[in-house]
Amino acid sequence: MRFFLLIVLILRVDSVAFSQDTELLLQKLRSKVEAVNDYRAEAELKTDVSFLNVPVSNLTILFKKPDEFSIEKSNGITIIPKGGLNANLFVVMKPGTYVSVDAGTASLDGKTLRVVKLLPNDDKSDILLATVYIDEQKLLIRKIVTTTRQSGTLEMLLNYGKYEKWALPDMVSIFFSTKDYKMPKGFTFDYEGGNASAKNGKKDTGQGKVEIRYKSYLINKRT
Repeated sequence: MRFFLLIVLILRVDSVAFSQDTELLLQKLRSKVEAVNDYRAEAELKTDVSFLNVPVSNLTILFKKPDEFSIEKSNGITIIPKGGLNANLFVVMKPGTYVSVDAGTASLDGKTLRVVKLLPNDDKSDILLATVYIDEQKLLIRKIVTTTRQSGTLEMLLNYGKYEKWALPDMVSIFFSTKDYKMPKGFTFDYEGGNASAKNGKKDTGQGKVEIRYKSYLINKRT
């Protein structure tokens, strides 16, 4: 019995240690992310959905603390699943809104990343679970897999370059299920430079991809 109690005590101590270690990592990551008070980004959006023919469009993406976020598009349509762009990086990371669980490590593009699962405290949250893959050395999020109520499971890959020190990506790729994505009612559109129609005869493969390439950022310039 004493041996059993000792094992339980060790497991509990290890669990607390892992939890504290995970929170420390998230705190460091949050400090880097929060150095960005606002930004204005010019980007290019490419949509790959099997049954749609959507032209490449230009975007202006605006962010301001704590959670102001908007996308302005020049032409065409923007198919980005709810919670697929800003919510993962800025909403999920708010302290006190989730419970973190250490999920070990994983390999991505030859890099060993720390894996942390975040479970929201709010039962009504659209985000049910977020699995975050973190580059501990550079304090960057490389991948997020998010399970949501409205859009199913989203996978987001982030690549960095010129704006790495701000934890702002050069490219974001979002993968999602078209079955779980809710198209607008009566979805039939024609656009300059291309067509978008839910009735164009193309077979739905069940998978969609949105790729956002950031051309430039204007950081901490808004009032």
